[in-house]
Amino acid sequence: MNESTYTAKILSSLKKVFSDEEPRYEPECNTLTALKNETVSFQAAYKSGSPRITYGWVEVESPIKEYIRVRKVVEVPAYYCCHPTVDDNYLRTKPGLYPDLLTDLEDGKIIYAAGHWQSLWVDIEVKEETPSGTHPITIKFFNADGEEVCSMSNSVTIFDVVLPEQELIRTEWFHGDCLADYYKVDVFSEEHWRIMENFIDAAVKRGINMILTPQFTPPLDTAVGGERTTIQLVDVTLTNGKYSFDFSKLKRWVDMCRKVGVTYFEMSHLFTQWGAAAAPKVMASVNGEYKRIFGWDTPAVGGEYTRFLQAYLLELTEKLKEWGIADRTYFHISDEPRIEQLESYRAAKDSVAEYLKDFVIIDALSSYEFYKTGVVEKPVSSNNHIHTFLENGVKNMWSYYCTSQYEKVSNRFMSMPSARNRIYGVQLYKYDIEGVLHWGYNFYNSQYSLKKINPYAVTDALGAFPAGDPFLVYPKADGTPEESIRMIVHYHAMTDLRAMKLLESLTDKEYVMEIIEGDLSEPITFDTYPKSDYYLISLRNRINREIARRCAK
Repeated sequence: MNESTYTAKILSSLKKVFSDEEPRYEPECNTLTALKNETVSFQAAYKSGSPRITYGWVEVESPIKEYIRVRKVVEVPAYYCCHPTVDDNYLRTKPGLYPDLLTDLEDGKIIYAAGHWQSLWVDIEVKEETPSGTHPITIKFFNADGEEVCSMSNSVTIFDVVLPEQELIRTEWFHGDCLADYYKVDVFSEEHWRIMENFIDAAVKRGINMILTPQFTPPLDTAVGGERTTIQLVDVTLTNGKYSFDFSKLKRWVDMCRKVGVTYFEMSHLFTQWGAAAAPKVMASVNGEYKRIFGWDTPAVGGEYTRFLQAYLLELTEKLKEWGIADRTYFHISDEPRIEQLESYRAAKDSVAEYLKDFVIIDALSSYEFYKTGVVEKPVSSNNHIHTFLENGVKNMWSYYCTSQYEKVSNRFMSMPSARNRIYGVQLYKYDIEGVLHWGYNFYNSQYSLKKINPYAVTDALGAFPAGDPFLVYPKADGTPEESIRMIVHYHAMTDLRAMKLLESLTDKEYVMEIIEGDLSEPITFDTYPKSDYYLISLRNRINREIARRCAK
């Protein structure tokens, strides 16, 4: 390339553009359709032939320009990008820079990095008032002298049908303590409340409709004997052996979450992770002194903590009913218990069962043998073990994945192709999954919360989990989150699911499954599925057209 050469390529939202690799142009993947009440995306990759850095800007031309947002795709460091064992569905397996962060442009300004491919992320937020029809979109690139150096064009066809709201319950564990730590603000200060609302609002916009609620500091990813920053919504007072509770902050939390559109509340775990052996950290005012009264040194069952829970849960459940959210509040006992921890889990659950008999209890659980004992009514199975539950007729299943689901199944590590992230929506639809859970919306700690990290520099919890597993959003300096490619693609999986449900309401499940699997050589499962970008894009476009055709009658 000579200095005056600039190149731009239109790419789908499922491509990941690495700076050292020319992206492959696939015109068959660039057809873009949308229903109303969703955001759809594509990319504009670009490169300059200059041997040194140059500057410029971009402009958007479109009759629906007001609904279009353009962001820069930024590569971030991924040191531990995958586990030693991988399958054939990874993009790369070596440490390096991976495209992930989406950051807003300042007045459309861009940098042409010498010899490097870069990408712009283009969102079209299709609202109910957005005009239907096919709309051209042109992205024009300019140099510092104001000369147009290249351009690329795409179009979006918007059908006059409103996509219904999401039925699936989706939680990405929200870590309010990590926000207080990162921004160096006091927990539950006014600034902390402002930041938390920003992050929860952003989550809701991308299909997260259940929020982990820290009634007490969540006993998650905390070293045995260690502590996380205290974040406790319920104030506890112990006077002359009697407990009293102030639910003011919890009520503020509920009001804030409902304000931004949260539908479901997920109360933090009542017992420690990995077997329910101990109590979570609980702080209280004892004779005027604020101190920890329960923690790793407190047996889960049979002692003072059991007496505490009996008093607490009686009052909490009445408040939930009073606030009108009891039927939308879920509880946890302990995260990821193993079969050898069955008795400690059973004892913990039995100690609170009477008080939570009117509530749904869910817990991440991969062992079907554990489920068969009857101690867990609503298992949340990892997607690499879920078929055992499904084959045995378990209904209304929940699913999750995390660091351990790295072979064959869907996941969203930075090192994986985006199609492996988005196919999840198809799988959830086929198997009528009721809810999905992930542990990391904004976990900005190392494993076991031994250290606090800067997520812009450390994306793998200091080498513990494949890059991208611990969080979906980055903490911008102004107290708002910056999204990732992985977050938007997962949101697209959720809108795919919503579209499939809409088409099913107009036809039936069998008809939709014929569209999904009719041309495939084998049925879709959680570990067997088409791996091409084209499959997902063409599938969604066909579903949209089928919906539009029926709604036009």
